[in-house]
Amino acid sequence: MPYWRLSAFYFFFFSSLGAMLPYWGLYLESLGFTPQRIGELMALLMATKIVSPNVWGWIADHTGRRMAIVRLGSLLAAVCFSGVLFGSDYWWLALVMVAFSFFWNATLPQFEATTFSHLGEDTHRYSTVRLWGSIGFIVAVAALGPLFQRVGVGQLPWILLGLMVSIWLVSLLVPERLAPHHAQEHQPLREVLRRPEVMALLTVCFLIQASHGPYYTFYSIYLEDHDYSRSAIGQLWALGVIAEVGVFLVMHRLAPRTGLRTLFLASMGLTALRWALIGLYVDKLPVMIFAQTLHAASFGIYHAVAIQLVHKYFTGRHQGRGQALYSSLSFGAGGAVGSLYSGYVWGAASPMAAYFAAASIAAAAFLVAWRFIGAGAFGGKASLRTKKP
Repeated sequence: MPYWRLSAFYFFFFSSLGAMLPYWGLYLESLGFTPQRIGELMALLMATKIVSPNVWGWIADHTGRRMAIVRLGSLLAAVCFSGVLFGSDYWWLALVMVAFSFFWNATLPQFEATTFSHLGEDTHRYSTVRLWGSIGFIVAVAALGPLFQRVGVGQLPWILLGLMVSIWLVSLLVPERLAPHHAQEHQPLREVLRRPEVMALLTVCFLIQASHGPYYTFYSIYLEDHDYSRSAIGQLWALGVIAEVGVFLVMHRLAPRTGLRTLFLASMGLTALRWALIGLYVDKLPVMIFAQTLHAASFGIYHAVAIQLVHKYFTGRHQGRGQALYSSLSFGAGGAVGSLYSGYVWGAASPMAAYFAAASIAAAAFLVAWRFIGAGAFGGKASLRTKKP
């Protein structure tokens, strides 16, 4: 398995997210855009994630050339994003963001499928590869904050472009790996999607990501409104990702001892607890620190288990579309709905109500998983693991 080449892709890919998610809005603000315009431009990234992964997933499953699509998508994403250097009016940037994100959102699902093909029977090692993405995110957030304090956020497009070129260069080093053939791969995709455990998994993924709406959209604003400094806010964000890295490091040992179903259900219960704590105790720093450590469950454990189930259910030539559905229904549709409802509840009721709504949605995900995804869906108590590390 090309461990370091796979890890390098995750590192640079999530480094670019660590540069874009916290700072792209600030860059747009520096150009003079209103909050409404900034929100619309940011929403375009999420909207294309609903469509793009499925289009490219269909192509990948019919050609079997997943890394070719990753390389092409990475290159065209960089080329399209370079358009931000040639104009700064609203409609030009909207066009650039749609074109860029259409190719950008094609890459990760196909790379995830490629990673699992390289892992073979050692799927339990996924978290030890994926953790480098979390490390990349932390490095980008920590390094760029002080940099922009000194030189201004106007250098962000050049930094992002450099990271995107790095992603493309690393993708050239990762070998293609065809998915193994399974008897189920001849099963039509619609029949796979009709299986109760598959429908339940996709529903759970949608709900869990939707529950993150108040966190990803308003967490920093919520803390600032309660007199947290921006330094403290950044440290709390970083703490969450550090906790995520920690769980990725031990997931391959934790899963055989605890069982994937138990971990999956626990992650949803702890997610609901996390949102309730943030809604109730925002003024108590120790509670907020504890709540951020629960990011290890609300994203780390949840994602590590969910993506293995996607790999298990969508076999053979369906792997690309399985990863695409996971991405589009959770991070795309779930993220969009999460941002939408949290904005309405935040404005019409209160921040506490928004976080209580998020906790309720996470609890609903728990009930769906508990009812429809039984122990047999995980291939036994331990995990999808069949070999010792």
